[in-house]
Amino acid sequence: MYDIVGKRRWYFLFSALITIPGLVFIVLGGLKPTVDFTGGTVWQVRFADRPAPAAVEAALVQLDHPEATVTALADGYLQIRTNPIDLLPQSTPAPVPSVVPSTSESATASGSVSASAGASATSTATASATPTASLSPTPVPSPAASASPVPIPAGTPFDTLRTALVARFGAAETASATTVGPLIGADLIRSSAILIIVGELFILAYLWFRFGFRFGTAAIVALLHDVIVVVGTFAMLGYFFGLEFDALFVTALLTIIGFSVHDTIVVFDRIRENRIRHAGEPFGAIVNHSILQTLGRSISTSLTVIVTLTALLLLGPITIRTFTLALLIGVVSGTYSSIFNASQILVAWYEWDARRRARPGTGRQVRPLGR
Repeated sequence: MYDIVGKRRWYFLFSALITIPGLVFIVLGGLKPTVDFTGGTVWQVRFADRPAPAAVEAALVQLDHPEATVTALADGYLQIRTNPIDLLPQSTPAPVPSVVPSTSESATASGSVSASAGASATSTATASATPTASLSPTPVPSPAASASPVPIPAGTPFDTLRTALVARFGAAETASATTVGPLIGADLIRSSAILIIVGELFILAYLWFRFGFRFGTAAIVALLHDVIVVVGTFAMLGYFFGLEFDALFVTALLTIIGFSVHDTIVVFDRIRENRIRHAGEPFGAIVNHSILQTLGRSISTSLTVIVTLTALLLLGPITIRTFTLALLIGVVSGTYSSIFNASQILVAWYEWDARRRARPGTGRQVRPLGR
């Protein structure tokens, strides 16, 4: 019988080799969020003169957008990313009626007009600061696939910028234009963090109740391993290749958490059954039996998902490519951690506790692992 448990130190070393670099690049700022999280305007456009990205960036600096970044896409399209720019017309304040006050009412009328003007100015500022809606609710899979240009309302701040660029680089064909306000981006970050933390806490509570403290803790450590692997991989890809992650990335993380825990629960449940059937055997041997009994099921299930995700990654639309890549990495990591991390952590914890209890002078005897 193959001894999987006996080689657990190699598994721990491999896990360290794939998680530590990811943590380093996370600290270095390798994660590149899209405007869904940071707020801003993303504009996919093709100009008639086909200018280079550097030329467009230089023009945007002259147009008071030094923060803008321009990236070349397929078929001559450019992706321009700036701070949030209104895509909708700004609300105009209602005209203040002219009043010719009498001598006795001049002070009162003057105060009223000033108050009205102040309120109107406040209303205009509030309207312009409100995050604007996107003219393209769903991202365009490819700029070349756009059947017709996206209409831009005349008189908007975005139309002003577009007109200035058209004067320099020729007619513009807009594939998509999306603006997300900074308040919406900050709220999405907060909601995503709460979702992940609450999800893990509920999973931890269930595992503690269902299997016991040590089982639940080992499963959560393996789950954190999977999350770090996925996030760290995206941090490295973002650092070297500029890969950005969008709101679907959070959905992928939640899916990975569920998949990883589901596979771990299958192994733990078999361990619990075998502890009754093979009472008296060393705990490491029981875990080894359990892993071998569930190994075929875990690999078969994961391979089915991996084949599907690989097909989506290679042939699916570009709009879900980030989501698919995160899921693919998470499924592979989750299968590995369920077999080679969660169960091995459980064995290492049990053996450490057994040695501690058997140490001379403790006055305790070794007892089986309990809840």
